[in-house]
Amino acid sequence: MDDQSQPNPAIDPAVPPSGTGCVECESSAGWWFHLRRCAACGHVGCCDSSPSRHATAHAAETGHPLIQSFEPGESWFWDYSSDQLYADGPALAEPHAHPLDQPAPGPEGRVPADWTAHLHR
Repeated sequence: MDDQSQPNPAIDPAVPPSGTGCVECESSAGWWFHLRRCAACGHVGCCDSSPSRHATAHAAETGHPLIQSFEPGESWFWDYSSDQLYADGPALAEPHAHPLDQPAPGPEGRVPADWTAHLHR
């Protein structure tokens, strides 16, 4: 995304995030390590270290190649369509991260005691 003057169809800065947690994990009583937000539609999914890797699955299913971290204090983008590289992008609609009181991994009460054994590395 070298030319910021041209609109990027993979990014819609006006679309808010789909929620405060991974859409699929929330609907299946799953859990996540970290969260990622689709820059095109706002879908919030879990990262590739998480057991279910829903953000990557969303990108593959929809063709939406760009995600942004949905972790507090992080603003980086990732481009699945390139050679899987970090990318630049504009500020997206708020909120920019899950609530500060939401733990990572999360959500509270659904993370197993041996959660590190379930992470993908």
